[in-house]
Amino acid sequence: MKKTLRIIFKILSVICLIGIIYFSYKIITWKIQVDENHKIKDSISKNIKVKKKKVEEEEKVEYTVDFESLKKDNPDTIAYLKVNNTNIDYVVVKGNNNDYYLNHNFHKNSNIAGWIFADYRNTFDDQDENIVIYGHDTKDGSMFGTLKNILSKGWYENEENKIITLITESGTYSYEVFSVYTIIPEDYYITTNIPDEREYEIYLNTLKERSITDFHVELSTTDKILTLSSCIGNGEKRVVLHAKRIKEGE
Repeated sequence: MKKTLRIIFKILSVICLIGIIYFSYKIITWKIQVDENHKIKDSISKNIKVKKKKVEEEEKVEYTVDFESLKKDNPDTIAYLKVNNTNIDYVVVKGNNNDYYLNHNFHKNSNIAGWIFADYRNTFDDQDENIVIYGHDTKDGSMFGTLKNILSKGWYENEENKIITLITESGTYSYEVFSVYTIIPEDYYITTNIPDEREYEIYLNTLKERSITDFHVELSTTDKILTLSSCIGNGEKRVVLHAKRIKEGE
């Protein structure tokens, strides 16, 4: 009996040791890959210039993005995204599917944190009714790890947070937030184009009605929108932001 117990104890000890080694490996790998992404972000940020100026007593922020240089690093570069009072300040890429950049970074290296990427169905030719952008909910707050900030009253009641900046090679666009919420995974809210006008009206109203707060934003079937989406918590839900285009900069 004692011999049997000793054998069982040794087996359990070996299993525990293997478990410790495995989880230590996963943690170290995660740390290395997240650090790599931080270095990449810092490196490519030199291609994004920020200029502040006063216009009629109000401070305006202007962004200049060197897409030519960014595309030399990664031809999949498609946009730059900025969300106030979050860590979302990223160059956006677009692949041939919605899987690749879930586990590859800007330099196309295998990476658990992936990168910020647009839905592969988006064309960015000004015909998209809904531009959809995804990112992981990382524990260190990188990528879309702070997108969940939008669910807090302190965030969505702050006027400066209600304007999202998206820059493409075609221009600088401002989007006004009209809906924030969480939902179980589905395909409906990430629909990129709805040709039928009546269906698009229903679609917009559905997205607006889902919001946890009323942003008092009027929508019409001529509006083009931006959707940001990420997992939240244990991955069983998505946190979602919708905003409508209100202005194109010079």
